[in-house]
Amino acid sequence: MPKDIDDIAAFLAGTHPCDAFSDAVRAEAAAAMTQRDVPAFDPVYALGERLEGLYFIVTGRIEVRHEGGRVLSILGPGQSFGERGLLRDGMAVTETRALEDSSLLILPRAMFDKLRLTEPAFARVFTRSRTAETPMASLTGLPVSELMATEPITCTPGSTLQQAARTMRERRISSLPVLDGDRLCGIVTNTDLTNRAIAEGLPPDTPVGEVMTPDPITLAPGALGADLMTLMIEKNFGHIPVVEGGALVGIVSQSDLTRYQAMTSGQLIRGIAEATDVDALAGHVARLPELLAQLVGAGHRHDTVTRLLTDVGDAATRRLLAMAEAELGPAPVPYLWLACGSQGRQEQTGVSDQDNCLILSDAATPEHDAYFAALAKIVSDGLNACGYYYCPGDMMATNPQWRQPVRVWEQLFRGWIQKPDPKAQMLASVMFDLRPIGGEESLFTSLQALVLERASKNSIFVAHMVSNALKHTPALGFFGGFAKVRSGEHRNTIDMKMHGVVPIVDVGRICALKGQLTAVNTRARLIEGEKQKTLSASGARDLLDAYDMIADTRLQHQAARVRAGQAPDNFLLPSELSDLEGNHLHDAFVVVRTIQSAMGLTGAAMR
Repeated sequence: MPKDIDDIAAFLAGTHPCDAFSDAVRAEAAAAMTQRDVPAFDPVYALGERLEGLYFIVTGRIEVRHEGGRVLSILGPGQSFGERGLLRDGMAVTETRALEDSSLLILPRAMFDKLRLTEPAFARVFTRSRTAETPMASLTGLPVSELMATEPITCTPGSTLQQAARTMRERRISSLPVLDGDRLCGIVTNTDLTNRAIAEGLPPDTPVGEVMTPDPITLAPGALGADLMTLMIEKNFGHIPVVEGGALVGIVSQSDLTRYQAMTSGQLIRGIAEATDVDALAGHVARLPELLAQLVGAGHRHDTVTRLLTDVGDAATRRLLAMAEAELGPAPVPYLWLACGSQGRQEQTGVSDQDNCLILSDAATPEHDAYFAALAKIVSDGLNACGYYYCPGDMMATNPQWRQPVRVWEQLFRGWIQKPDPKAQMLASVMFDLRPIGGEESLFTSLQALVLERASKNSIFVAHMVSNALKHTPALGFFGGFAKVRSGEHRNTIDMKMHGVVPIVDVGRICALKGQLTAVNTRARLIEGEKQKTLSASGARDLLDAYDMIADTRLQHQAARVRAGQAPDNFLLPSELSDLEGNHLHDAFVVVRTIQSAMGLTGAAMR
């Protein structure tokens, strides 16, 4: 526990969002704070109790529970809690207890309110718009632009180690992006100075360029907090530069995320990254239905939920690739594992098969195929063991057709575009949703640009793709009601996949095709479609609202099944819906049918 005001101020300097305060403001806040020790298993406060202020965790762990007793989060050092009650009427809207001996600092209500009015960084975090969110929603749903430190302090490759160390000490930061002119060429951190400079006995006048991490991985401002968490956990990164249009616009460190960290999904991905065999991996992935139910129950929108679920699938795939290489040895030539289908679009739910392929370097020879066939089998079998069942259509890298060098992939796409028969349309529909998962991404970049350019310029191919998309109709009957499954075990249900989200996925794919969009996520494609006038402004807004309604309803159905102890599926009984929900869902289907009609009448103009 900090002993005096200076110690408290130092703690706040490393705690988001107080790290953005000036020294004077931080000292004022520190002077106002009180200290409290809470023994293990003792409550911090109860539901409905008047709050002392905003609580910061110095040491220990705090469990936060909803009114119904459901665990919302488990918080650790550097994180804070209690703001939801402060933003309402000062009364606790959750209950909390210490899971171990914990030390807390309490920012009084009056100082909390003052900082919200005078400190922009504090206000961005603690606003009334967050009163209905959980800590997980804060991280996963926020864009990186809301988490990053703007106008980061930088240095050049020629700066000396001593200059860099003094800058970090004076500015109380733990990293410096390294700029060569306007270009981000590296990053140097406290760890770099310790391990690569001091430990090696380098002189203080050594240029930073000799110890920095060159060409660091970056994210865009529009990326999600989930992207940051995944990178930091899987790559063991502590700092991620944020780049837009080739220019450095910010940086995010681990301390920036501590306030928001989504412990449940983070622990799941960490477990996957550390799994030593397929059984252990499958044990972690088996928690996906639980995660789905928790995220839906917390009120997250469908695109956040499916993005997080897909992140778990991506992490499992990358871990299996690492296991395969450990067993088989290094790959003989560069390769890239890609996902298509719902994983490719980052739209996985609680029910997902696997759709994947391999792109090999053109240096690959027939003799190399034995290695990649074995790698594909290890990964595909592992995914099946984790619950991502084998693709019924055999669109997997275990099929030699979907395990080819770049030049063969170019030939395949060229053939589908030039002769768009029904099979070619189906294959193209799947393969236009490719997204790199693990390996050499440059193998895909030029291929994607080439294919999009050729496809968009072939009006006959585009027309066939539109025609194929119109075959997937929303669940509307001839007499104004819902169209239901007519036979089998799912009789009288609405298929929320094939007659719910798939028709909208098809529209998004046509937008990407016509606009040469590299985005594969459906919502991103629709938004870009409006910007490029592939969709009219009103049509795009209506379709986005319809998509959100349909996709949210689908996930709520899956979450309800999980909570009932059943496996999630896509078959919704209309009786599960209230009259109001049923009317809204019906209206959403009408919007989709209207957009499809416009597509058919205008030859894919979609106006």
